[in-house]
Amino acid sequence: MAVIRIKNLLIPTIIGFNPEERINLQDVIINLEIEVDISKAVITDHQDSIYNYKTITKSIISFVSESNYNLLEKLSYEVLRMIMEDERVLRAKVEIDKPKALRFSDSVSVELEAKR
Repeated sequence: MAVIRIKNLLIPTIIGFNPEERINLQDVIINLEIEVDISKAVITDHQDSIYNYKTITKSIISFVSESNYNLLEKLSYEVLRMIMEDERVLRAKVEIDKPKALRFSDSVSVELEAKR
């Protein structure tokens, strides 16, 4: 097994339920942890036998940048669902931060995890 970590994806999106949040793009920071079986990949050393983290990252960037959610929880759930659609994923963890969501705080985040 291997754990693939994708760190600090910075993506502008519409997130929040306050009037100004429904108009102005805000950055979210996404961190992913994806556990996959790499037994075939380490034997073959061929790109067809790996979980392509570049592909899922591009899909997430596209999805999040075009999304429009009120709740960070819902956005986190949808990103986790996207990752878990691939049967090779055994476990995934998604953490999405919303910088400057609270006064006196760097960010607020929601973390969700799923396992097979």
